[in-house]
Amino acid sequence: MKKTTPALLIVDMFSRFDFPEADLIASSALNASKAIARLRQHFKAEGDPVIYANDNFANWQMDFKELVQECLAADGVSAKIATLLRPALDDYFVLKPKHSAFLATPLAVLLAKLGCNQLVVCGMAADSCIASTCFDSNSREYETVVVPEAIAGIGARKARALQLLEDSQAAKVVPIDRYLG
Repeated sequence: MKKTTPALLIVDMFSRFDFPEADLIASSALNASKAIARLRQHFKAEGDPVIYANDNFANWQMDFKELVQECLAADGVSAKIATLLRPALDDYFVLKPKHSAFLATPLAVLLAKLGCNQLVVCGMAADSCIASTCFDSNSREYETVVVPEAIAGIGARKARALQLLEDSQAAKVVPIDRYLG
């Protein structure tokens, strides 16, 4: 039986919250960031990789570190989340141009180099970037896990997205205490 080698993938948690419906997802994102911080602490303690996949705010001249600094310097939920989830020097990152963390990024190459065969996907938003990433992860034959407490979403849309991922078997939905247990 093949050994499970996991990676934590944190999707789109660095944001200026200046997009449509940002006010509807901000509190969910802040709550999810607390669960993500717990997961990240677990992955670090186990020596497993933590990877950030984030959009670049449509600024093709900004790199990931600048994006993090911009969020840290912002007010409100952007700064709170960035402070809580600030990457460590040994973390990895990819910038993504669209919803899926796999589309037009080097993520698959990075995961292969790290020897990972399980991807624990967390971040925002459940019904767009998380769902797209999970479907792409599953199609690349990664064991894909979603921790619902570590997913930001808008109301019933989050529940529907998680149910779709589970029903389609694109991802296993595992509560945080069970995953960490």
